[in-house]
Amino acid sequence: MSVDNQGQVWEVFLQAKPGLAHKHVGNVQAMGREMALQNARDMYVRRKEGISIWVVKFEDIVASSPEEIGSFFDPMDDKAYRQATFYKMPEGSKHI
Repeated sequence: MSVDNQGQVWEVFLQAKPGLAHKHVGNVQAMGREMALQNARDMYVRRKEGISIWVVKFEDIVASSPEEIGSFFDPMDDKAYRQATFYKMPEGSKHI
C-alpha cells in the first residue's frame, strides 16, 4: 500500500477491559506510529470504550490466502483437542 499525503494505513486494535483480548476496530491513516496512536485514540476511544490501543502498519500484517485453505488448514482437522469446543468450561470462570 502506498503512502500518500495522508500517510500510511494503520490497523487499530482495542482492549476493552483488563484480561480481554485486543479486537480489531478499524484503521486510521498517519505519517508515523505516534500520530497513528493519537488518531486511533481520537477515533475509537472518545467515550472511554477501551483501556489499551495497538496500531499496526497494514503492510506489516501477514495473512493466509483463501487459495491455501486446503493445504494450510487441513492438518488441524484430526486434532479436536486444539478446538475450544473440546474442553468443558468450569463453572464461575470468566474471560478464559
